[in-house]
Amino acid sequence: MKIIGVTGGIGSGKSTVCRVFQTLGIPVFDADDEAKKIYRTEPQALQQVKETFGENVFSSGDLDKIKLAQLVFSDKEKLQQLNAIIHPLVKKRFGEWQAKQTAPYVIREAAILIESGAHKDCNHIILVSADVATRIRRVMKRNHISEEEVRKRIANQWTDVQRRPYCDFEIENGDNALVLGEIFRIHQSLNE
Repeated sequence: MKIIGVTGGIGSGKSTVCRVFQTLGIPVFDADDEAKKIYRTEPQALQQVKETFGENVFSSGDLDKIKLAQLVFSDKEKLQQLNAIIHPLVKKRFGEWQAKQTAPYVIREAAILIESGAHKDCNHIILVSADVATRIRRVMKRNHISEEEVRKRIANQWTDVQRRPYCDFEIENGDNALVLGEIFRIHQSLNE
């Protein structure tokens, strides 16, 4: 079974593209969503977060994701520390999930697929791209955060220029882009 990575910067529209693949019968593993679930279901991960970042990222005993995000998205070293805690658990869950799938290929969606090294497990990689202004607008609307906060997050991610050498396909997902045809073309190519 082929593993297809889907990556792109925050607000590029990765999830939208992946929903189209799902309508084509392709299972999608959302690594970013899985990482959020780990905070709720893996006590040892929470303990490691507490030991690494301190009590100040917790409120009333619960992880305060907003405080954690503000901390790690303003410090690349802290972001790397958090990724070192979470990514091995996400990789394990992906393996368990993949073993249950029967489609000709599966998609592993992750914003930092390449940066985390998870791209090495993929047969092909699709980059979903959009201009920065579009991405900022989308994230501000979706997450109800300031432009400054979105820019901090973008600054801690690779650029599309850095990602392109690792990618086999690119889907430009700007406001006026017609992505369906491109998705169908890639789907047909992956089924060959």
